[in-house]
Parts: sequence; C-alpha cells; structure tokens
Amino acid sequence: MKIILAQRLRECRKEKGLTQGQVAIYCDITEKAYQNYELMTREPKLEIVVKLAEFFEVSVDYLVGRTDKKNVNK
Repeated sequence: MKIILAQRLRECRKEKGLTQGQVAIYCDITEKAYQNYELMTREPKLEIVVKLAEFFEVSVDYLVGRTDKKNVNK
C-alpha cells in the first residue's frame, strides 16, 4: 500500500502541475513531510490522506490502491 500511495500522490500532483510545497501548504504540513510521503519513508495520518484525496479530487480508495477508479462518483 505504501508504494501505491507514494506513486499515486506523485501522479496526482504532477497531473495538476503542482509542486510538493504547494500540496504541503494545502495540507498544513511541511514540504519535507509531504516529500517523505512520495519517497515512501513515512505514511501520512488518515486525516492527511483524506485532505489529499479532497485536494486531488480522487477517492481515498484510489490513493491507497483499493481501486483504480480515481473517483467513485464519476
């Protein structure tokens, strides 16, 4: 799950054309903390995963690899 989460965070961020710093600001975390999520050295808390899913407009299930559908409502 950690590998999939890291890959999907990077993919979603790049699709939106954002920097790691911009995503970190939205989540109210440090840029280094967000970098650690993409590098698989740390796993975010559930509340951060939910914020990231909202920010990237995808489901939590997509971010953690439970589905390949980005948004269950579409």
